[in-house]
Amino acid sequence: MTNWMKMIGIGDNGAEGLLPQYIEWINECDLLVGGERHLEFFPMFKKEKKAIKGGLSALTAEIQQETRNVVILVSGDPLFYGLGGVLAKKLPLEIYPYTSSVQLAFSRMQESWQDAYIVSLHGRCINGFAQKIDGRKKIAILTDEINTPQAIAKYLRKFSMTEYDAFVAENLQGENERCRFLTLTDMEQTSFSPLNVVVLKQREAVERSSLGIPDNAFIQRKPDKGLITKKEIRTLCLQELGLKENSIVWDIGTCTGSVAIEAAKIAREGAVYAIEKNEKDLENCLENQLKHRTDFVAVLGKAPERLNEFPDPHAIFIGGNGGNMEHLLQTCISRLQLNGRLVMNIATIENLAEAQQHLKALGCDVSIMQAQISKSKPILNLTRFEPLNPIFIVTAKKGIEK
Repeated sequence: MTNWMKMIGIGDNGAEGLLPQYIEWINECDLLVGGERHLEFFPMFKKEKKAIKGGLSALTAEIQQETRNVVILVSGDPLFYGLGGVLAKKLPLEIYPYTSSVQLAFSRMQESWQDAYIVSLHGRCINGFAQKIDGRKKIAILTDEINTPQAIAKYLRKFSMTEYDAFVAENLQGENERCRFLTLTDMEQTSFSPLNVVVLKQREAVERSSLGIPDNAFIQRKPDKGLITKKEIRTLCLQELGLKENSIVWDIGTCTGSVAIEAAKIAREGAVYAIEKNEKDLENCLENQLKHRTDFVAVLGKAPERLNEFPDPHAIFIGGNGGNMEHLLQTCISRLQLNGRLVMNIATIENLAEAQQHLKALGCDVSIMQAQISKSKPILNLTRFEPLNPIFIVTAKKGIEK
């Protein structure tokens, strides 16, 4: 075991921003570990230095064998999207945080940040970003060389999320620090240093849509308008899916994308994957994504083809099976995570009987709801009820719910 092992957060102002006690520990340690930029802040340190490069596994294994005093330098707060959370599980660390880049950005902005939503796009795909931030009043974003401020501005404008203004803080506490308030248009047309934090703030409040988006709010195929899971049925199906904020969801036969869009708004920290065999319907789905500020994967194909491209789901909705029910259900249930749910809409008693038989043979707990809904419709100065097509909603649960 080492005599001691300390992880110390550091800013771009180097040793200047550290407490005297931290400097003392650095001078006393036998091994100083950190990124090359961090190590350059201590040219007078003459004992062993080790730069953090590539994967952490080999470095962690080496440090685990150390019997000397060790200091590990990392940017900002080690427990804020940093190495601290990873290494603290494997090493006997004492962690001493510095001010995080987000804290510094808000201080430069002179804005409180206890109510901010914080998201990292550093080393991550931007897919799903729209539903994560939709309706949030204040957002801090960690960027990278792909998800730059320019790319973020272009993305937001694509989804018509133009109620935001931006604040970009570059090279915080470094020699070339620069902080600017910008419109999204300006941000898209401006160049920035690679080291930056973006803060978005609503200029005007925009409320998110509640569960049960009206049918006429979706772009649908014409002249065959109506190929959509109706709002009332859609709401029942979403309830049966039992979605959580981080759920992975499949929508098979997505058509207009109405179920996938509402699922994405519920599972905004998860992900939605949709498949549709009709090219025109898929185009409508993609347009509806932009209109309703949801960003999910939607591909052209006939399930179970291409389902191998999707991660294992917590929930599956099947709006249409295309006449290959047995093989489709076998594939879906085999991929569905334990305690997951599959929900199907079925219009005929023959398909209902077949689905129930297959799902029970696959070891699922099956329940069926028959929905017969009528909606009021004016006739002269009177009111009558017009029925929607009756539908069977089949819910299959995989495994025993805990």
